Amino acid sequence: MDEVFVGEMIASTLRLSTPLIFCALAGLLSERSGVVDIGLEGKMLFAAFAAGATGAVYGSTMLAVLAAMLVATALSWLHGLACVSHRGDQVVSGVAINIVAAGMTVVLGVAWFAQGGQTPPVSAAVRITALFPGAAGSLQSVPLLGPVLAHALFGHNAMVYLAVLLVPAVWWLLFRTRFGLRLRAVGENPQMVDAAGVSVQRLRYTALTLNGILCGLAGSYLVLAQNASFSQNMTAGRGFMALAALIFGRWHPLGALWACLLFGFLDAAAIRLQGVKFAAIGEVPVQAIQALPYVLTVVLLAGFIGKAVAPKALGRPYVKES
Repeated sequence: MDEVFVGEMIASTLRLSTPLIFCALAGLLSERSGVVDIGLEGKMLFAAFAAGATGAVYGSTMLAVLAAMLVATALSWLHGLACVSHRGDQVVSGVAINIVAAGMTVVLGVAWFAQGGQTPPVSAAVRITALFPGAAGSLQSVPLLGPVLAHALFGHNAMVYLAVLLVPAVWWLLFRTRFGLRLRAVGENPQMVDAAGVSVQRLRYTALTLNGILCGLAGSYLVLAQNASFSQNMTAGRGFMALAALIFGRWHPLGALWACLLFGFLDAAAIRLQGVKFAAIGEVPVQAIQALPYVLTVVLLAGFIGKAVAPKALGRPYVKES
């Protein structure tokens, strides 16, 4: 029983961390290029709506994921148009995206489906299911580690594995490629990049495009893997958690991964602890347990936002010298 519990806790942590990992990597790429992205929450929310609506209407997983990525990328480009092309305030633009997404998803949901802002449930054929459904059963007979591995690692869908694999991929992209060197340089010293004959705007728009694709994956995961349909504000602050994770991780993919896993573990623990009675204090209120991930978000931002060293050009519009 202990092995099963440990395995299920690890599995729940990975599942609940997956949208955070996608979103944190998205914010990391954007902010490494010098563009603040407060709008992670709104892009993930709108992507979830696009995936839910497309999956329910057309019955295609591929179309649902593609729609989510296109919508999130369009919002990223809109953010770039305001902040990169026209040098607007990046924080204000991100907040505007969050507000527009929170309102428009409800308005469109009511207008199109008349279900109180929700989308119809996607069919079982559209949902993303376990990639290795038979592997877990074959490991149950292995002593000690068998039940743990069976529950922890082999019951997930493809998007969970993709999120984990993207962490070393983004690390390699940032720290082992010419593109990554230029992307980090444009977040530190865009004047130097421009003097070398490389377009600052093009690099930042490329980072925002990758940002939108990853936010689209995060939003589609919420609908196609975790839930069966879109509901109002279903992201529930995950975009802000991802932002806290990348700051706590010091704008590094591996650091952001561990922070996302910590948030996922707390979320999994909050689900497991509901209704549990402790000898000293009795049953803890459900609301207090559910608030744990959000309290940690505030603590991390308050405790580490002053200590973590952000890219030097983060949030500063680049004005090309004539």
